[in-house]
Amino acid sequence: MSWDCGLRYVFSMPPALQQGSKCIVHDKEDLSRLEMVQRLAKDGCRFLQNHSKSPERTAETQSDEAVRLSVRERGRDVLVLQRVSLEQPAHAAWLRGGGREEARTRRYAVVSGTPEKILEHLLSDMTLEDDRGTTQAKESDMLLDDFLLTYPVFMSTGDLCQALLGHYCTKRHRAKEDAKEALERKQKVLHLVWHWMSLCKGFLREDEHVKVFLKSLHRCVLDDLYEHPALERDVTELQKLYQLRRRHTVDDDSPHRNSRTLFHQLSVKENGLRPRSTQKESKEVLCRVYVTLDSYLSAKVRCEVVAQELLQEVAERIDVAASELILVAITYPGGRLLLQPQDRVFSNSLRPVGRLHVCRKDLSEVLNPFRDNSDMQQRTARMLNLNTWDVAVALTNFDWTIFNSMHEQELVYFTFNRNVCSSHTKSLELLLQRCNEVQLWVMTEVLLCPTLCKRVQLIKKFIKIAAHCKAQRNLNSFFSIIMGLNAAAVSRLSQTWEKIPGKFKKHFSELETVTDPSLNHKAYRDSFKKMKSPKIPFLPLVLKDITFIHEGNKTFHDNLVNFEKLHMIADMARFIRECQQDPVGNGIAQKSSSEVRAYIDYLHVIDNQQTLFELSHRLEPRA
Repeated sequence: MSWDCGLRYVFSMPPALQQGSKCIVHDKEDLSRLEMVQRLAKDGCRFLQNHSKSPERTAETQSDEAVRLSVRERGRDVLVLQRVSLEQPAHAAWLRGGGREEARTRRYAVVSGTPEKILEHLLSDMTLEDDRGTTQAKESDMLLDDFLLTYPVFMSTGDLCQALLGHYCTKRHRAKEDAKEALERKQKVLHLVWHWMSLCKGFLREDEHVKVFLKSLHRCVLDDLYEHPALERDVTELQKLYQLRRRHTVDDDSPHRNSRTLFHQLSVKENGLRPRSTQKESKEVLCRVYVTLDSYLSAKVRCEVVAQELLQEVAERIDVAASELILVAITYPGGRLLLQPQDRVFSNSLRPVGRLHVCRKDLSEVLNPFRDNSDMQQRTARMLNLNTWDVAVALTNFDWTIFNSMHEQELVYFTFNRNVCSSHTKSLELLLQRCNEVQLWVMTEVLLCPTLCKRVQLIKKFIKIAAHCKAQRNLNSFFSIIMGLNAAAVSRLSQTWEKIPGKFKKHFSELETVTDPSLNHKAYRDSFKKMKSPKIPFLPLVLKDITFIHEGNKTFHDNLVNFEKLHMIADMARFIRECQQDPVGNGIAQKSSSEVRAYIDYLHVIDNQQTLFELSHRLEPRA
């Protein structure tokens, strides 16, 4: 029988997928690409012979979108693949799965499936080092990246560890497997493990399942070393990886990006998965210390900070003697805990012991936001004396420290397990908190400025700072400042805005167009796309996009993982990775003066909207 005789395979599948679900086997390599599908679908396939003299012509009129292969096992679907063509540019962003190098134009993307079958298809399609750089390798890497970024959605880390160990050790369905095929299977599992450990290092650092898995895998590879000497290098690398995980001293660098985490700044620029020297860990968090009932000081401190150190920092910022102050934690409504000088402010989960308040020793408030006195004049004068470019640099450096520590997988945890896995979304939450605080800080500074002429100067200064943030590719602070100036409590100050020079009003109007939400923020998206990496996106809009994908698509179809949705989620995660990359040395961080840094690191904001409006009406009462 000739391989190009035009056999047409029609696979049994759900009614929604039956129409047009056909593919043509052109040669032996086409059949080998479906080897795994055929082996698993023994009870769900029907083979119909087509006697057409020109089967290829029929295939040309049928789009790849209509060709879906459904694998059934024990009477139910376990994997759905869709044929795609590498020649279709519209689908180049999501192509992945299936095929061999000799048949590049026929590949199969994962549409949905059970976690086990998706993993099996991933390992079957994976290419090893000899094939790196080929088209198949790139698409295989895309599937691998999709899977590793989104696996927490449909399986636990413990389940993935067991599945990988099973694929490495199992001899099921491989009675005729020769030594070369067995070695390739084992190397593929190890290849996946290297990528997994590299990509998700921050989240796997303390996971007990991973420790046990690496120990078991290391033992299995040692047992196979006599039969497969080619695994010797893998044994060495695995042993190093296991020892490093056990000692918690070193992180491995991702092959896709260089990550310097806020909590574990341990990595150096390197392309491979190689061990590196131990560096000192640095853990910093944002801390809110309330100085009145509705205003707080945002402070960046070490997580090991004790009450006395935090009190000293706050006292310097508000120009009050530390000896006159005490630090109180509100543990529950009506409950107060007086923190002793050596008490730790944060628990092991990096959460404060309660809502922190700085009070005088008689428990009275330290500041009064409505008091019009020399303190407010000094506050405004301090801000007006700061250089606008330096302020923008300090804001950008602060945001970049957090953003560059953010792992792309935090988006996945935030979207699907927001309440359960808060420890996995720390950097993302910090950046969102910072975005909100900068907006409130702009409003607070303007509304606490008692004189008209100085308010005008202050608004002009903030317009300049926003423009500088945009020039420094920090769209997070840029949006925050513009939104702070556009807030109702500030925008209603008509007498103040009338005094703003026309040149500044025009400049502000141009900056506002970038934040225009019409056409799904088209102006912002176009402007941001033209910027070189590294750059800081406006995080709330990123979360809006990923939430739209999440809410608009089901995660499971008939108990099968909707992998098309997870690919879109993974694309959003890769967007964060691309923004963090610095391929040609366009470094975003710059030097700023210590005075400006000290000011920006401790922002004093009023977070009560009613208080802000009361301040606004005190400055310019209603007509």
